[in-house]
Amino acid sequence: MSTIVTSDGVTLYADSTGAGAPLLFIHEFAGDHRSWEPQVRFFGRGYRCVTYAARGYPPSDVPSAPDAYSQQRAVDDAVAVLDGLGIDRAHVVGLSMGGFTALHLVLRHPARVRSAVVAGAGYGAAPERAEAFRAECAATAAAFENEGAERVAQRYAVGPARVQFQNKNPRGWAEFAAALAEHSALGSALTMRGVQAARPSLYALRDELAGVRTPASSSGLAILPQTGHTANLEEPDLFNATVDRFFAAVDRGAWGPRDPRSLSDSTTGMK
Repeated sequence: MSTIVTSDGVTLYADSTGAGAPLLFIHEFAGDHRSWEPQVRFFGRGYRCVTYAARGYPPSDVPSAPDAYSQQRAVDDAVAVLDGLGIDRAHVVGLSMGGFTALHLVLRHPARVRSAVVAGAGYGAAPERAEAFRAECAATAAAFENEGAERVAQRYAVGPARVQFQNKNPRGWAEFAAALAEHSALGSALTMRGVQAARPSLYALRDELAGVRTPASSSGLAILPQTGHTANLEEPDLFNATVDRFFAAVDRGAWGPRDPRSLSDSTTGMK
């Protein structure tokens, strides 16, 4: 276990397992550092796996000031973890909220990112869904404040994108739901308002993303069939194998930008 102190004085809990090329995992809103256990057990055999609890998620500090939570703070915290552990450059894997942080890390600090896996990141990003998304964020934050994490977890863990996990692996889902119930109600509410609801839409980043050459936005798409939001826990073997193949391609220099010859309005090239 390591403790990292950020530039604004927040202490983050971080853990490092294994040896080799650094691999940083960034968790989702409903998860924490424990959510990556199936990945750490797999990748820890050949990588230095780093997990951490975001601010607002014990055992990391839970600042009470609303302005202590933002997308930029989340990115700064990821950099602070890398700095605190003496890591110059890492493969980065983020899920959902953590996927947005991984993407912003690529945009703001490309020299720190060897490659990025951005998993399950996109809900609420569509412009026509923005208002509804923010309204749902506000309702979720209020529920954490008024009811506490234990009661909220009973509903949040059976949301439309979580029931797949429950149906497929009841025991694994129960562990996920129990961990969510242990979260800080204050930290969850402030994270939902400051990070989730206030983050820029992916559509607003279109031009910036077009200029990225880090393996991620020189991107490929992987779909895990019949899988809900918590993909790394719901289908750990498939998730790990997919990510492992990506890292292998990056490390041997085989993951490059798209061949410009493929950018045509012709299907066959015979017009």
